[in-house]
Amino acid sequence: MKFNYDVIVIGGGHAGCEAAAAAANMGAKTCLVTIDMNKIGQMSCNPAIGGIAKGQIVRETDALGGQMGLITDATAIQFRMLNKGKGPAVWSPRAQCDRGKYIWKWRETLDAIPNLDIWQDQADELLVSDHEAIGVKTVWGISLYAKSIVVSAGTFLNGLMHIGRHQYPGGRCAEPAVAHFSESISKWGISVARMKTGTPVRIDKRSIHLDEMEEQPGETDFHQFSYMGTPRQLRQLPCWLCYTNKDVHDTLRSGLADSPLYNGQIKSTGPRYCPSIETKLVTFPDKDQHPLFLEPEGENTNEMYLNGFSSSMPMEIQLEAIRKIPAFRDAKAYRPGYAIEYDYFDPTLLDHTLESKIIRGLFLAGQVNGTTGYEEAAGQGLVAGINAALRCGGGNERFVMNRDESYIGVLIDDLTNKGVDEPYRMFTSRAEYRILLRQDDADARLTEKAYRLGVAKRDRYDWWLQKKEWIHRILQVCDNTPVKPADINPYLENIGTVPLRMGCKITDLIGRPQLSLQGLAPILPALREITDQLPNRKEEIMEAAEIQIKYKGYIERERIVADKMHRLENIKIKGRFDYNSLKEISTEGRQKLTKINPETLAQASRIPGVSPSDINVLLVLLGR
Repeated sequence: MKFNYDVIVIGGGHAGCEAAAAAANMGAKTCLVTIDMNKIGQMSCNPAIGGIAKGQIVRETDALGGQMGLITDATAIQFRMLNKGKGPAVWSPRAQCDRGKYIWKWRETLDAIPNLDIWQDQADELLVSDHEAIGVKTVWGISLYAKSIVVSAGTFLNGLMHIGRHQYPGGRCAEPAVAHFSESISKWGISVARMKTGTPVRIDKRSIHLDEMEEQPGETDFHQFSYMGTPRQLRQLPCWLCYTNKDVHDTLRSGLADSPLYNGQIKSTGPRYCPSIETKLVTFPDKDQHPLFLEPEGENTNEMYLNGFSSSMPMEIQLEAIRKIPAFRDAKAYRPGYAIEYDYFDPTLLDHTLESKIIRGLFLAGQVNGTTGYEEAAGQGLVAGINAALRCGGGNERFVMNRDESYIGVLIDDLTNKGVDEPYRMFTSRAEYRILLRQDDADARLTEKAYRLGVAKRDRYDWWLQKKEWIHRILQVCDNTPVKPADINPYLENIGTVPLRMGCKITDLIGRPQLSLQGLAPILPALREITDQLPNRKEEIMEAAEIQIKYKGYIERERIVADKMHRLENIKIKGRFDYNSLKEISTEGRQKLTKINPETLAQASRIPGVSPSDINVLLVLLGR
C-alpha cells in the first residue's frame, strides 16, 4: 500500500465523515483515519439529529451534497418539526435515530464512495514542512502524506473523563484518548485550550414505570431532513416526559462536594445551553423541578437516554437521585453519566475556509474549533472537506458562505471573528437574516453552488431544477388567477375568516394566516389543476411556494438589508493596512484587527472590539 493522498481526514465523527465524503466526491483521493472503523459516525451523547437552528444546518449540509440528512432519514425512529407555532423562519426539524443503525449507515455510505479509503489507526503527530502540513504519523509508526490535512478529532485530544472524584483518560466512554497529537499542532504557534462537555446516565427501559410518565409521540407528516431521501422506514417510537423534584435536588446537593465541577477537579468551561443537572441546581436554586425526557436509543434496544440529566456526580449519587423520581423508583442503569475535558484550538487562527492561518494545508473542523453538537461539526466538516479538495487542484478557488447564505456561514464567521470562551452552539438568534435562512429553502440557497463544485451530484441538481420550476409555476398561477367572492366566500365563512367584498388574486388569499394552498386547492380549479400535476414530494413543493407568498414582504425587506451589507463584503482590506501604525483607531481595534486580519470591511465590522468609528476610519483611508 502507498500512503499518498490528496486529502487525509483525522477522526471519523460527524465532522470527519462529512469532510471525507465531500473531498472524495469532488474527486480528491482521500483517506479517513479513525481509531475504530466500527464506530464511524458515533453519537457520543444524544442519539438525535437536529433541533433549534441545528436542524437548519443539517438541511444546508444536505442541500450541499452532504450525507447527514440522508442517513438521519434512513435511521430515524421519531421525527418532529420544532417551533411550528411560530413563523417558518424558526421551524427546525429534529429526529431521534437508532444509534447502531446510524453508525452502520454511515459506514455503508463511506464504503460506497470512490476515491475514499478508511485506515484504522490513531494519529500521533502532524507532519509539517516549511509551515505547511504534509501528512500524519500514527501510533503504529506509519506515515501518511497528503496535500491537505483535515483534523476533526472531537473530544479525543487529551480527553479526560470524570465521574465524581474518579478520573480516567479517554476520548469517550470505553475509547482511548489521543495523547500527543495536540502538542504536534500547538508547537507551531496555534493556541490550545480546554473545554468540557458531559452526557447523562443510560437507563434500562424495563425498569421504568412508563405509564407514570407523559408520552410524547412523533409526527408522521411529509417533513424530513433530506431533499433527496425516501420517507422514514423504521418503526416510529415515542419519548416520555417527567420532572425532577425537591427530593431529587436534595440528594444531588448532598453530593456537590464530590462533584468535579464544584470541587476544583474540572477547571475548563462547559456548554452554557446544555448544562449538567448539578449546574442547573446551582444556577437556578429556586426552581423545584426541571424537565427530563426519556428517549429511545434504538428500534430494538432497552437502552434509554435521560435527556436533561447530564452529570459527572459520583455514580451512587446519580442513581440515588434518579430513583427519587416516582417513575424511576426501580431504575437500573447501563452506565452512569460522566464529564469529559478535551483540547480545542483557537478558531480565530482560521480563515473562513477553515484552513489554518499558521500552517498551510491544515484544516480544522468540529469540536476541535470549540463548538458543540453533531450538526455544527457536520457543517464545518463539509466546508473543510470541500476546501481541502479545492486546495489540491492548485487553483485559488475557495468555498466560503456569507451570513445571509447559510447558518453554516454564520457559524464559521462567528468562530473566526469572535472566537469562543465556551462551547459554541448555534441558535436562530445568532443569525441576523433568519427569514432568508429557513429550513425549507436550503436547496434554493446552496444546491447550485454545490453542483458547480462537484460535491452535489447530477440527480440532486436535476431535482432542484424541477422543484424550482414547479414552485415558479405555482407562484404564477397564484399571482395571475382572479377569485370571485361568490366562489370562495362560503369556504371563508365556514373556516371563520372574513369573506371577500370584491375579487382578488389567489396570492392575496394565501396571505391570510388561516388559508393554505392545500386547503384552497380543492375549491379553486386553477390551483387544483397545477397541484394535481406536481411530481413526488408534492407537499414539500407546496409548502415552499406558500411560504414565499405569505412572507414575501419580510423576505424582500431582509434581502435589501443583506444586500447593503454585501457592499462592505465587496471591500477587500486584507493586506492593505498595517493596523498597528493606524493611531486613529482604538488600541483594542488595532489589536483585534491585527490578530484576525479580516478579508473584508464587513468581516472587520463584526469583530468584537472593533467599533463603528474604527470602520469609518478605514473607509476614509480607503478613499470611500
